[in-house]
Amino acid sequence: MKQARSESRRVMLPDMKFLVIVLRKLERILPPAFFDIMIHLVVHLPCEAKLVGLVSYRWMYPFERWWKDLGLAKELKFARNQPLKWYMWPLAVLPHPSLSAQRVELTKPISLVYIIDDIFDVHGTLDELTLFTEAVNRWKYEAVEPLPDYMKTCFNALNGITNEISSKVYKDYGWNPIDSLQKSWAILCNAFLVEAKWFSVGHVPKTDEYLKNGIISSRVHVVLVHMFFLLGHGITKRNVDIVDDFPGIISSAATILRLWDDFGSAKDENQEGHDGSYLDCYIKENPGTSIENARCHVMHMISETWKLLNQQCLPPNPFSSCFTKACLNVARMVPLMYSYDGNQCLPSLEEHMKSLV
Repeated sequence: MKQARSESRRVMLPDMKFLVIVLRKLERILPPAFFDIMIHLVVHLPCEAKLVGLVSYRWMYPFERWWKDLGLAKELKFARNQPLKWYMWPLAVLPHPSLSAQRVELTKPISLVYIIDDIFDVHGTLDELTLFTEAVNRWKYEAVEPLPDYMKTCFNALNGITNEISSKVYKDYGWNPIDSLQKSWAILCNAFLVEAKWFSVGHVPKTDEYLKNGIISSRVHVVLVHMFFLLGHGITKRNVDIVDDFPGIISSAATILRLWDDFGSAKDENQEGHDGSYLDCYIKENPGTSIENARCHVMHMISETWKLLNQQCLPPNPFSSCFTKACLNVARMVPLMYSYDGNQCLPSLEEHMKSLV
């Protein structure tokens, strides 16, 4: 077994050197959006394989152990339980071997994002969701007392993760981000609650109103706020204020995700929620428009947002190159994570995951 593993490494590494050369040449003449994020990911895998082998198992184990010990999968059976899929986000967004610890930590709030999304989308009543949103905005235990047990369980997990990451960032970089992290969760829950209220009364908002809220409910901001602090690059009062206020580089990535998510006709696998759709809003706002024309309109919006994101990633900007590339990688990853087939599955993503395990 050891001999076979060693042989596979010796064969793989020269091929990767050639791939890096080819990619560098292509990136000089093609826009960043041309590349599938997984193409960039494989450049980093051989280095990890050379060092430790069996990279995906080593990377995944700390998060899998944490997720199992957290116990949410058992207590909130209505919610998604997809740790490997959740880990694919930071694996692709932060692919460098030196960022393995940050990937594990970032997967923790990502898992809570999906859990809270399911609470709002498939399980909670409007009254319960209102109480939960108030509790997250206040972030005080007295606000948690009126919540049903399953929401208390979720909030306790959220509070624990937020405190854990805040302590880690303070220890590593000397900045306590707890106010920013709590604020990002409150902003997300406020947006989720707006959508829940729309659905409860059958309201279809105008496209501008829907997209303004949908960019927030895309969950990109809360994840990238956590990532900014976990990376620890350029943590200053000015940059923290910029990140808290939803800067353009985050807004553009969130817009691409929201529109791609709405572009597909299928829900996430094993999820039967009540998400809105930009397509529905656009068709109602423009009577007589066909679904084909509406989809063309959305694709044009995605294309234009990509142009804007590419501009925002160019220097000068207040963020480190690592954070900037990560924002770009989020947008690159979107087509892979939201291209559902007729069976509500993600065949491309599943194929990539099989190649890593």
